[in-house]
Amino acid sequence: MISGGGTGGHIYPAISIAQALKEILQNVEILFVGAKGKMEMKKVPEAGFKIVGLWISGIQRKISADNIMFPIKLCSSLLQSARLIKDFKPDAVVGVGGYASGPLLYVAGRKKIPTLIQEQNSYAGLTNKWLSKSAKTICVAYEGMEKYFPKEKIAVTGNPVRKTIQLNPNRMEEAWKHFELDANKKTLLVLGGSLGARTINESVLAGLEKVDANDIQLIWQVGNFYYEEMLERAGQGNKNVVIKDFIRQMNFAYAIADVVISRAGALSIAELTLTGKPAILVPSPNVAEDHQTINARTLVENEAAHMVKDEDAVNQLMDEAIALLSNEEEKERLSTKVRSMAHENAAVDIANEVIKLIA
Repeated sequence: MISGGGTGGHIYPAISIAQALKEILQNVEILFVGAKGKMEMKKVPEAGFKIVGLWISGIQRKISADNIMFPIKLCSSLLQSARLIKDFKPDAVVGVGGYASGPLLYVAGRKKIPTLIQEQNSYAGLTNKWLSKSAKTICVAYEGMEKYFPKEKIAVTGNPVRKTIQLNPNRMEEAWKHFELDANKKTLLVLGGSLGARTINESVLAGLEKVDANDIQLIWQVGNFYYEEMLERAGQGNKNVVIKDFIRQMNFAYAIADVVISRAGALSIAELTLTGKPAILVPSPNVAEDHQTINARTLVENEAAHMVKDEDAVNQLMDEAIALLSNEEEKERLSTKVRSMAHENAAVDIANEVIKLIA
């Protein structure tokens, strides 16, 4: 059983682990457990796996009806988890973070079923810290995680990413044609996550004249929520600016990008390490324990990326991006450093750790 979700940063690694298990084990049966109403309930079936939803949600930082209902939801999820485990009889249970992983892995631990948790960030989440006491193995993406977890349980595996981001040098011409851009111009890729990021979008808008003045090409994923607004405010007549709600051919986007602007979620950083792209990270301040800032600092301390604080982005971000685009030596240095942090076989390595639990 594989549990967790809530965001793409949890869901896509979980799917990658499941796919790796299917490739290694011919007769494996996999059941996902998510949270009702969350995006995993759609994304997991699209990937070809069965999923069951628990009635569970997180605790809000302010007084709300959800907080009042939390004890009831938790009890319901624990009972449902016990029933699911009794019916499915798993040999191992994997948690990737998110609300649903808590009840399921807690019950599995109580029933002495081997559990594995995967921590994507350089700062351990509350659920995973709580579950680590009973987990047999803890797969992490960064060195130094023994400050959160028992050292003897840790396996440094990296974060699994979608295979579709892998670059293919033989498809470069196709990538340029896909975005209708010029292969002879510098290209900036801006990513705010699948939902978009208000601060990053406002920062790009503030710097559009500088983009034009420096004859830079821009591939800009604004997010579905902001798409119509950004089209209207940015205008649609600039052939050097490609505005997308969501980039489906991400391999093409990474292939032709000289520099990437991105949030600092675990999945985004894993993709940057695999593609080896020079990046400027703008950590979201709206996440638990400010973990994106901690993720970003890990790369900055390894001289593998630049960082601009969210509060400084509107005034600084595009200037820094333009400066980096023209600094070939710095781009090469960042690319080499970030590439050295990649874990190319993360999904397979985690799958093998799962198999060790049931061998």
